[in-house]
Amino acid sequence: MKYVLVWCQSGSLTLQIDGSDFSLSQREAITITSGQIHFIKKNRAKGYILEFTYDFFCKDDNDVELIFENGLFCHFDDNQIIELVNHKAVHEQLELIEKELHERPYQYLTSVHSRIELILVEINRSKVARGDEIWKPDALFLKFLELVRASFDTNQTLANYADELHTSEQKLNEQAKTHTGKTAQMVIYGLIASEAKRLLTYEPSLSVKEIAFQLGFNDPFYFSNFFKKHIGVSPKAYREQID
Repeated sequence: MKYVLVWCQSGSLTLQIDGSDFSLSQREAITITSGQIHFIKKNRAKGYILEFTYDFFCKDDNDVELIFENGLFCHFDDNQIIELVNHKAVHEQLELIEKELHERPYQYLTSVHSRIELILVEINRSKVARGDEIWKPDALFLKFLELVRASFDTNQTLANYADELHTSEQKLNEQAKTHTGKTAQMVIYGLIASEAKRLLTYEPSLSVKEIAFQLGFNDPFYFSNFFKKHIGVSPKAYREQID
C-alpha cells in the first residue's frame, strides 16, 4: 500500500486521480492514498514526488493517525490541492530525504521517517491555516480501512475484520458512525464500489465477470446488482459512460 505526495516547487503540472484532473502550480501539493489510480498528464514543473508505504511509515498508532489526520490521505476520494504556508521547510525536508536515500548514512531510514513526519505536520498546518476543520481519526478505524482495502478478493465479513483487529463489530460500527456517519458495513460497501469503478475505468481488458471475482463476488449477477445499487447504473452501463 503506497502513499504519494506530489509537491510543485515551481511551474505547473496536471495529474489525474481516479478520473478527476488536478492542476498544481507553484508551492502547491496534493496527497494520493493507496489504491488510487493516478498519472501525470502535463508537466512543466520542478518539485518532488514522494512515495512511502504504510508498513514503512506506520510504526505505531500515532503514525497511523498522522497520515490520515485532516483527511491527508483520505480513503473517500476527497483529494485536495493544498498551498503550503511554510513551503521552504517542506522543500528542505524533501531535499534532505533525497540526499539520505542517495547516500544511505547510518540510520538513514529512521531519518527519512522523521522527515516525512515533519512534512505531513507542515501540510496539516497549512490546511488548518486556510480554515479546514480539524479532524483527528482513531487509529483503529484507519487500520480497519486499510484491512478492507487489502482484502477485496477474500470477501470477508465484518466479524472477520473485527477478529483480525482484535476488537468487536460494535466497536467498528461506533468508529464508522463517528468518522463517516455510516455503519461499518456501509463503509466496506463504499470501498468495494470505489474499487469496482477503478477497475472498470482503468482495466478495460478485464470483463465484468473477472472484476466480480477479483472483488470477492462468486456470482457476477450479484456483483452487477451490488454495483447498480451503490453507483446507480450497471457495470456495463458505467463502462460505456466513460468510453
